[in-house]
Amino acid sequence: MSSFETNPKDMKDLLVDIQAGKIQLPDFQRGWVWEDMRIRELLVSVAQSFPVGAVMMLETGGEVTFEQRGVEGVEPRPKAEDAKWLILDGQQRLTTLTQVLQLKTPVQTHNGRGKKMKLFYYWDIEKALQPGADLLDAIVAVDERRQQYGQFHRDVTLDLSTREHECLAMHFPCNAMFDAMAWMVDLSKLNPTKIQQFLEFQQAVIGRFTGYKVPVIQLLKDTSKEAVCTVFEKVNTGGVALNVFELITATFAAEKFNLRDDWLGSVERNVQGRRTRLHTHDLLRNVEASDFIQSITLLETRTKRHERLAELTKANAGVVPDEDKQQLPPVSAKRKTMLALSRTAYESWAGKVEQGYLQVPSFLRKQSILRLRELPYQTQLVPLAAILAELDNKDWLTPVMFNKLSLWYWCGVLGELYGGAVETRIAKDVEEVLDWVTNNGPVPATVSDASFDAQRLDRLYTRNSAAYKGVNVLVLRQGAQDWYFKSTVDKLDNDDMLSLDIHHIFPEDWCKKRGIKPAVFNSIVNKTPISYKANRKIGGAAPSAYLAKLQAEKLVALDAAAMDALLETHQVPAQFLRTDDFEGFYAARKANLLALVEQAMGKAPLAHADASNDVDGAAEEAFAAAQAAEA
Repeated sequence: MSSFETNPKDMKDLLVDIQAGKIQLPDFQRGWVWEDMRIRELLVSVAQSFPVGAVMMLETGGEVTFEQRGVEGVEPRPKAEDAKWLILDGQQRLTTLTQVLQLKTPVQTHNGRGKKMKLFYYWDIEKALQPGADLLDAIVAVDERRQQYGQFHRDVTLDLSTREHECLAMHFPCNAMFDAMAWMVDLSKLNPTKIQQFLEFQQAVIGRFTGYKVPVIQLLKDTSKEAVCTVFEKVNTGGVALNVFELITATFAAEKFNLRDDWLGSVERNVQGRRTRLHTHDLLRNVEASDFIQSITLLETRTKRHERLAELTKANAGVVPDEDKQQLPPVSAKRKTMLALSRTAYESWAGKVEQGYLQVPSFLRKQSILRLRELPYQTQLVPLAAILAELDNKDWLTPVMFNKLSLWYWCGVLGELYGGAVETRIAKDVEEVLDWVTNNGPVPATVSDASFDAQRLDRLYTRNSAAYKGVNVLVLRQGAQDWYFKSTVDKLDNDDMLSLDIHHIFPEDWCKKRGIKPAVFNSIVNKTPISYKANRKIGGAAPSAYLAKLQAEKLVALDAAAMDALLETHQVPAQFLRTDDFEGFYAARKANLLALVEQAMGKAPLAHADASNDVDGAAEEAFAAAQAAEA
């Protein structure tokens, strides 16, 4: 017996049922997001009797019970018990049609640039009836006062604020589409000479709306939970693809657990979400639900693996055959594994993983990563949080564990191992790093595999690069002091007025005049973090000249020895600046930076016997690619 039916339904009846609360949304559905132009295009499609796609709904009262909410804009908010059907596919279209055609309040939308607007939609009757007219041009939107304005919002160019103004302008309100007779009665009194024109419009446009039918696929209430979630994933392909959080929300909702509330919170239900607690920390502001669920999945699959290993160890008197080890369930962070996460597993791990994430800022600050813009890899926080969650008694702060974790972290950053698809590496790291720091197990692959090519410094141009950020942080954690304010850069950066940024040491203009190629002077070797004030004093002058100028400043007032010591905090060899020797400076600073990399990774960078600032075709090509990426 089929568990679904397909029937064409009158659009008007669907919208009436939505306003009455008989048709609602499962609470895991994302909000209504359509912009102004997309709304207009939908109206034109209906006016031309074009198909706008089928709608899929689930009958309530069966095995699958979701938290539910009314369609956006419907007031008063419908009661949950009034719902007979839940929209699984077609939410955006039905919400749009409800707000534009059924409700008497303005549509809360936005334009292509994201600016929020409250609009009423009208048909310009005369334009709609012109031969060969583009109906898109006949749709008019006015603000919540039902007016349009000219340039600079000074003069009212169209006023539809009263029924009289509507009738005189021959602009028909979209939210009167299903009550056109009342509007025509007013038109006969206020602008009787236009009745015939309105009758033509009624036949050409209004009749298309009132007679429009929508194909509706109805999943009956005996449909299984697994089938509903599978269907939901398959059909929601229009617009933005569903993410893991939304799909897991759907499965958990069937067990009466509101994952949306747990993560996002709810004012209505007085729930503070985990995201709110995490996002109070600047370094965690980009942590999303999928990251959090991924960390939980890592620990859950690791636990299952270890439980199975313990069973095999016991069954085999302490010796597990290699073929059995190969059959152990893997530690995994893949999407398929995340979707298989059970509600009980989520609930058992969520508190612990949240605490793991809350320890992440402390760990990063100890690496001198203080702000989100300095974070090399967002993806590396997923295994880091899982590892810290498992070490929940803060043993990671002991020197041995901390040093191992730091080594793993910097190998991941400077080895640039956390870009692109990283699910396999994340899973290996959680298993191997925990074994390494708690059981003195083998060195993790991320530590053993990581390498840093000495030539890489010559190719680090863009601040979006993880290695670029990493090298900059290594300079900061040596106690780099600003060249004007003299305090350490990390302390000054708390003051937004100082406008700290990464600037050239040998100025760009000076380098260009001496024929030094951009692919050389724009590398990180010739850049360092200083204040806007210091950079202004530098200008385009030779280093020997700007150092003298800086030292003479009242607020600086440093002799040569003190200024040189300050430069050394940036790994900048002062003697080459005082003699304007770019080549000598470049080679010496590159060596200093490579020493920092070696210290952080616990291994020497790969050496090359090339001239430190020679530029070949590959470097020029890398620089051009970096410029394009930055743009």
